[in-house]
Amino acid sequence: DQVRDFGSSAKRIFRRLFPCGFQELEEIRRSGMKNFRNIQVEESNLLSWQGLIVPDNPPYDKGAFRIEIIFPTEYPFKPPKITFKTKIYHPNIDEKGQVCLPVISAENWKPATKTDQVIQSLIALVNDPQPEHPLRADLAEEYSKDRKKFLKNAEEFTKKHGEKRPLD
Repeated sequence: DQVRDFGSSAKRIFRRLFPCGFQELEEIRRSGMKNFRNIQVEESNLLSWQGLIVPDNPPYDKGAFRIEIIFPTEYPFKPPKITFKTKIYHPNIDEKGQVCLPVISAENWKPATKTDQVIQSLIALVNDPQPEHPLRADLAEEYSKDRKKFLKNAEEFTKKHGEKRPLD
């Protein structure tokens, strides 16, 4: 009975994230999701997950990107917060690693949304930038007006700052 030592809001979150122990986390790990790897959850803080986003599409397929997912104590009634810990040259992700992801915006969030759906949405955004909803207007403009230059800059940036991709 691991839940016994937590407060009531932590119990609710624990049951949602890990209804049968670590079920949702284990499902993500077992699913063989090739685009989200090396998932780490500290026992001291079950509300903080880290993992590697491993994009399929150029220019981001030259590296991997560490993200942190923080679940608020009000989860699932409030969305998790995602931050890129690895720098990325992307119009929808700012220099602080904050991401513009509609599925986790306050106005679009639904308590039934699962973590793997959030991750899939994030991977889709990384693979296919949305310049019409930028956090970095300069990169959105470059992406829209000079795609070749954007891809070259993003690939060089990924090679320089990206994490090593898992081999398997």
